[in-house]
Amino acid sequence: MSPKEVNSITRMPILSVKPGRSLVGSLLLLFCLAHYAWGGITTVEVRRLGLSKVGENTMLTVVLDRPVSPLVTSREVGGIPQLVIDFPRARAGLLPTRLEGDESLVRQVVTEKGPGGEGVRIILDLFPRKPYVYWQKSRHGSAGQTFYLLGLKPDLQTHLAQTQVTAPPAPEPVTPAPEPKKEVQESKPMPEATEAHDYGSQEPQGNVTPGSFAELRHLIPQAGNLVQNLETSGWVVAESHRYDRPGVRMSRDFIITNTRYPELSVKIAYLPANVPDTPNISIIMLTTDNLQSEDATKYQALRRWTFAQIKKKYEDIGDFFDDALKPLRVKLRKETQALALRDAPVFQNFLKLTCPNDPQVIARVMKHIKEKVNPRFEGVQYTVNEKPLVFLNLVDFLYLKVYYIGPPH
Repeated sequence: MSPKEVNSITRMPILSVKPGRSLVGSLLLLFCLAHYAWGGITTVEVRRLGLSKVGENTMLTVVLDRPVSPLVTSREVGGIPQLVIDFPRARAGLLPTRLEGDESLVRQVVTEKGPGGEGVRIILDLFPRKPYVYWQKSRHGSAGQTFYLLGLKPDLQTHLAQTQVTAPPAPEPVTPAPEPKKEVQESKPMPEATEAHDYGSQEPQGNVTPGSFAELRHLIPQAGNLVQNLETSGWVVAESHRYDRPGVRMSRDFIITNTRYPELSVKIAYLPANVPDTPNISIIMLTTDNLQSEDATKYQALRRWTFAQIKKKYEDIGDFFDDALKPLRVKLRKETQALALRDAPVFQNFLKLTCPNDPQVIARVMKHIKEKVNPRFEGVQYTVNEKPLVFLNLVDFLYLKVYYIGPPH
C-alpha cells in the first residue's frame, strides 16, 4: 500500500461524539460536491457486490460499469453502528438485498435505494463495541468494469484504550472497631450478582451425555428430525466444545462427520441466551470445507495470511485479492459444485428435513448449484428459505447454513 493510501485510512472509534455545526456543514458540503460531480456523467450501474475475509481485513467488493467515487458515511441506528456507501443516481444490477456478514466486524450487508428513491445505497451493519479503521480503493477490471474496494480491519489501538481499566484507589486504613453491639449486626443484602438468573446455560437434565446426539436434540428441539436422521445414517460427533464461563453462558459447538462422505461435514453452533426475554440461537451448516485438494489447502493457508505477510509479496491488498484468492475461488467453486452434485442426496435430504414446509426448496437449490461457474464474479450467496432462515453459499466452499431461533427465555 502506497503512503498516499495509508494516509487515506480513516479511524472510526465506536464511541460516538455528537457532531457540531462544523461537522454538519462539512457533510452538507461533501454531499453537494458529490451530487455536482455525479451530475456531469451518465448514470453508473452497480452490477455486483460481495463480502469476503482477507487476513485481518473484511473486504466489500462492488463491481461498477465505470469509475466513480461513492459517498461513505458512518452513523448509528437503534444502537447498531453502520457504514453507509451511497452511489447517488446509480442504477442497480442484479444485487442481493442482503449478504451475510463475516462474524467479526460486519453483521450483515443490506442494499436499498438511495435517498428519495434514487441511486444505490449499501449499508454495512457492524458489531457494537468493535472499533475499526477502513480504507477504500478503485481498480480497473476487464471489459471496462471497475472494482470499488472498501476494507475494514480492527482498530486495536482504540480497543485497548477503551478497555484499559484504572486500578481502584487503595482502601483507607480502618481503625479496629470495638466489639459490635447487637443492634448494628444487621445483615447486608446479598450482592446483586448472586441473584442473577442463569439464562440458557444450565447443564442438560437427566441422562444426557455431553457431546452426543441426545444433547443436540435437547439443545435444538426444532432440528430433532435432522439430528435423528444424521445419527441413523452413519454420522458421528467427531468434536464438541464448550465455551465461556459456567454460570454465565455455555455456548457449544459440534463437528459431525461421516466416513462415506469424507469431504463433507455438519457444523453446529448453539448460542444460548444470557439475558432475559432473548432467544437461543442455533446454527447448523452442511459444508464442503473438508475438501483436501491442493487448491483447497492453498486457499485455506492464504486466508490465514496477515496483512504484513501480504505486503511482503503484493504491492497492495487488491493485487492479493485478484491474483491469489480470486483464481483459487473459481477453482473451488467448480470442485465443490462437482462434489455437491455427486453427493446430491445428502444435500437434498438436509433440505427436506430443515425445510419440511417448502417442497420447492430442493429444486431451487439444485438449480443454483448446477449453474455454470462464471470466473468474472466472486460467487453468490442466496437466501433459499426464511422460516427457518437458510442460506446457500457459492462464494468459495459450497455450504448450506440454517438458523434456528428458539423461544425467548
